[in-house]
Amino acid sequence: MGPQFLFATGIENSNPTIQNGKHRVDELEKCNHYKLWQKDFDLVDELGIKFLRYGPPIHTTFLGPGKYDWSFADVTFQDLLRRNIAPIVDLCHFGVPDWIGNFQNPDFPELFAQYAKAFAQRFPWVQLYTPVNEMYICAQFSARYGWWNEQLSGDQPFVTALKYIVKANVLAMEAILEVRPDAVFIQSESSEYFHAENPAAIGPAETMNSERFLSLDLNYGRRVNSSMYEFLMDNGMTREEYHFFLKTKMKRHCIMGNDYYYTNEHRVAADGSTRASGEIFGYHVITTQYHDRYRLPVMHTETNIWQGQNGDEAVNWLWKEWANVLRVRNDGVPMVGFTWYSLTDQVDWDTALRENNGRLNPVGLYDLDRNIRPVGEAYKQLITDWSQVLPAQSVCLQVPIVMPQESNEAWAKEQKADVKAANADKSTAQANATNVDAA
Repeated sequence: MGPQFLFATGIENSNPTIQNGKHRVDELEKCNHYKLWQKDFDLVDELGIKFLRYGPPIHTTFLGPGKYDWSFADVTFQDLLRRNIAPIVDLCHFGVPDWIGNFQNPDFPELFAQYAKAFAQRFPWVQLYTPVNEMYICAQFSARYGWWNEQLSGDQPFVTALKYIVKANVLAMEAILEVRPDAVFIQSESSEYFHAENPAAIGPAETMNSERFLSLDLNYGRRVNSSMYEFLMDNGMTREEYHFFLKTKMKRHCIMGNDYYYTNEHRVAADGSTRASGEIFGYHVITTQYHDRYRLPVMHTETNIWQGQNGDEAVNWLWKEWANVLRVRNDGVPMVGFTWYSLTDQVDWDTALRENNGRLNPVGLYDLDRNIRPVGEAYKQLITDWSQVLPAQSVCLQVPIVMPQESNEAWAKEQKADVKAANADKSTAQANATNVDAA
């Protein structure tokens, strides 16, 4: 069995297009990972981390229906297997191949499911997946803010992108389970909150605080509230499409991943415009809201902050986020993991990847020369100090992790067989179906 608590980091693999599809923002390239991937994995080992959010670049791997170039994935994932580092595989991180176009393409869900299954077949020792990263943010930035990919602005393109992105995630989970019955899916999703700055802003803020749940409501087969149902229907979702999501049974295979940054809370004006509010409620309060809604094990799947002039800003943020994780855990929520994202500094996230400026963002555990930052030292010590702390203080609430080098052990094969048999048991299908009314 794997470690009791999932301390993780990630290697940033975003790849949306900007400038009306003329430029691909490839963070793996910007951060020099294609050349330094072995060094990057060395750094993961150096920190004592056994879980890595990571994935192949979809735009250069998925070449067409049934056509794949696994050359980079083969060497990198083989090395992760050798090191016994368990990847949490990001298969789609804000972008799609040029031949698919963008998230308005109705063929995307089925095509992506084929890609997910092909990956699982090639790397059967992989157990942990985030099929589509931050579904809500991906739809919002691509089809409502007009920043990425289709670069559209409006409710109808937003709903179109959202329904195809979430459907892609659901179909990918189903496809992966056909290959790896005991796969575990960690939905890395942005945890948001919208604060009304005056009484006239209460209405818009309430709408936004309902919309923030849409991706996970659909993904987990939870009925949306009446205003969100009307919103979806008014903007192009059909009853048949909505009922597809209600019939999904994937929730029992999932861990709810909540991402939290300083920018996740917003002030809402009376006209519905928003601006960053900074941290007001914080991770503890907002994650509790999400857990109350979905009742799933929780992992903190992304956070970071810039290392500023004092040099201790990121260290202090790490301590604050970890204190929030412990607070959530001590409130009885099954808290199973924590992630500083990412391993190295990033590039151009200060403009949400909208501009190709090549500007360094000092948010990593290491800088881009692969020198450790103070927050890297602090995270390494935190892992040493807390690695034996149990989620929710209970040995009964450990995630059934199979580490890469254990995948062919007899007990691991038995676990896969047991889950496969349970999934195939039609007599329990109705009981396992999600059927939760909206709050």
